Amino acid sequence: MPPKFDPNAIHIVYLRATGGEVGATSSLAPKIGPLGLSPKKVGDDIAKATGDWKGLRITVKLVIQNRQAKVEVVPSASSLVIKALKEPPRDRKKQKNIVHSGNVTLDQVIDIARIMRPRSMARHLSGTVKEILGTCQSVGCTVEGCPPHDVIEGINDGEYEIPEE
Repeated sequence: MPPKFDPNAIHIVYLRATGGEVGATSSLAPKIGPLGLSPKKVGDDIAKATGDWKGLRITVKLVIQNRQAKVEVVPSASSLVIKALKEPPRDRKKQKNIVHSGNVTLDQVIDIARIMRPRSMARHLSGTVKEILGTCQSVGCTVEGCPPHDVIEGINDGEYEIPEE
């Protein structure tokens, strides 16, 4: 027989959802059904909390206590970069292999690095900025009108000034 769990204990569930859309309840049910929650209600809560991230895949943290779910959005570096590009929302089902060929400023990259700082492995903010610039390179956008790797080399050479914190 499975062990009984304490309903007052805090359970944390991470899952990936598409922003602004109600996810498939069939994928939610095995994760939150045993905790005594309705997958349909939690799906609606996730859709409401991720409205700002419409059309982007985003990680969602569910904090479950007393059979109540609190939804927190945990943005990844790539979703923050794509959001900074200010592209119009696209339909996932119709458009495939999207190319993000926009341009972001170094200030936007530094702001994203400050958001990602607690989860970064870098010792200084400049290291976190380089991590975000690597993400910009993989997304396919430019920074200050030039390739992100050139900006990384500029930071290493001292051409670009990155604040300490």
